[in-house]
Parts: sequence; structure tokens; C-alpha cells
Amino acid sequence: MSKRISFDTTLQVRDTCLCLHAQRAARALGRRFDEALRPVGLTNGQFSLLMSLNRPQPPAIAPVAQLLAMDRTTLTAALKPLQRDGLVGIEADPADRRSRLLKLTDKGHALLARAMPIWRETHAEIEAGLGEVDADALRAGLGALGS
Repeated sequence: MSKRISFDTTLQVRDTCLCLHAQRAARALGRRFDEALRPVGLTNGQFSLLMSLNRPQPPAIAPVAQLLAMDRTTLTAALKPLQRDGLVGIEADPADRRSRLLKLTDKGHALLARAMPIWRETHAEIEAGLGEVDADALRAGLGALGS
């Protein structure tokens, strides 16, 4: 009995695998936003991280990690260059000195303000390029997968 998988199975996975299709789309979107945000010195991941901190009150690490679907260690590593560049501050939580709060600095807010028109334009172009695909339905479907 052969232990080999047929090429037809390979084609089936290529054509139907939601994980593969989501990964390919995520990489393509990531490259598009990386290129668009390059003039302000941000990657798409850094933009998303900074936006996740744009809140009325500084959040703790755990809810930010959950929002971005990252583990705490990965988030901590992603924060280091943003902190080094003066875009993010990390402070002890006055209510629990063991917990850390993440705060956008004035420099971080200013950079986000410069990046937002770029994001809006790029996002509008991408949505317009979806053609017959309903962007709200796509977001809902992706959201259901991410829950």
C-alpha cells in the first residue's frame, strides 16, 4: 500500500483550504500596507499595534495581545522597537504594580495621524478592488474564523 498522497489531493487542498487562502490573502494585504506605510516608517503590524493602543485609557498587555491575536511574548518583542523609537511608553499599573500599561506617546499619536490618510486611501483602494465581494460579509466571515 502506497504512503503517497495523490496529486489530485494536492489540487483539492490548493483549491479549497481556507487556511491556505487566508494566509495568502493576509500576506498580500500585509505587503500592500507595508509598501503604503513605508513613507512614514511603519509596517502594517506596527500600525495595527499602535492603533490598538489608541484608547481613552492605556490598556494592559493581555487585552492588546488578545485583540491582535498574538501571544504576550510576541507582543512584548513587537513593542521594543516602538518603545525605543519613543512611540510607546510602558508603565506600571497604579492599581497593580505587577501589571504593565501600554501608552501611546505624543510622538506615537503624531505618527498615527500621519499614517491615517495613507491607511484610509489604501483601504479604500483594496475594498474597491473586491468587485462583487461584499466587504462587510468578508469581515464578518473572517471575524467568525478569528473567534
